Amino acid sequence: GGTWDLFRYPGIRSDSDMFTFGYNFRPWTGAKVLADGASIKNYVAETAREHDVERHIRFGLAVKTADWSGVDKCWKLAALNEATGETEHYTAGFMVGCTGYYNYDQGYKPDFPGEDDFRGQIVHPQHWPEDFDYTGKKVVVIGSGATAITLVPTMAEQAAHVTMLQRSPTYLMPLPSTDKVTLVLQKILPEKTAYRLTRARNISIARFLYQRSRKSPQFMRRLFLGIIKRKVGDTADMRHFTPDYNPWDQRLCVVKDGDLFQAMKAGKAAIATDHIDRFTETGIRLKSGEELEADIIVPATGLDIQMLGGIRPTVDGREVVMKDKIIYKNVMVEGVPNAGMIFGYTNISWTLKAD
Repeated sequence: GGTWDLFRYPGIRSDSDMFTFGYNFRPWTGAKVLADGASIKNYVAETAREHDVERHIRFGLAVKTADWSGVDKCWKLAALNEATGETEHYTAGFMVGCTGYYNYDQGYKPDFPGEDDFRGQIVHPQHWPEDFDYTGKKVVVIGSGATAITLVPTMAEQAAHVTMLQRSPTYLMPLPSTDKVTLVLQKILPEKTAYRLTRARNISIARFLYQRSRKSPQFMRRLFLGIIKRKVGDTADMRHFTPDYNPWDQRLCVVKDGDLFQAMKAGKAAIATDHIDRFTETGIRLKSGEELEADIIVPATGLDIQMLGGIRPTVDGREVVMKDKIIYKNVMVEGVPNAGMIFGYTNISWTLKAD
């Protein structure tokens, strides 16, 4: 649940439907298909309490080293107790990495020319200040991924105006936050039956869209772009919504209840497709010469990849270079005994593979 505790930027939510993103052994019973971050955090915490997981967890420890001893046939781990500053030592017959693949200390942030000249505020989504007030401010959000698609319409509710600055467009897919079919099933069927049917249905739809996109990319491209055109209206510039790659070459971004399109129609948000020349005192100058005025710049430029939470495992004192290793089924690492990692899918709900 670290993701849903650490990330607190406006509008944070799931990008996958909760009936497949939630745990199979503990059905998601909420009404929302796309849940907000706080609801997901509570769901994870409640699941842990129900299954008495917390008493098996030692909190506040940061593992610094992990070495497999071929002589002793065990893992030897050193962990920093962040409360006391002391190092604690553990041994284990098997080590499982459940750390994801992001650096939770810092996000990915390019070095932009002239960044120090900007007189406004620069706020990275990964470290959103508590009670940050952007009411009446001009905001530029850099990026076109899931974070940007979430931030822009949410900030537009209070900001004077929000511009999403993208280098290139992403395929967008509007999705309702609640599913009428699921609501009906929940009313007429037992809870577990309704959940299983909804889960199977959502998995089937996701598989169909992905497989059809791979087999008939041009057809699916026209379909997705047609949906977007109906949402944004005839006056919108479709160049901002037309990627130069086929659907599912990269993951689609979900637009909850069409909120991004509504914000654009209301004049509260806009999209600029261009490259950054440099930051200025009052905003961002683009390669085209246009300047975007901003009081606040939000670089939603992605996350920093980090394996095993920054731990560099060793086998008999020799460091394991992960990029040089073959990972079997995203679990077992070549040449690393008695160890595994838990990873999920990237093109469908993460939890389906992790389960």
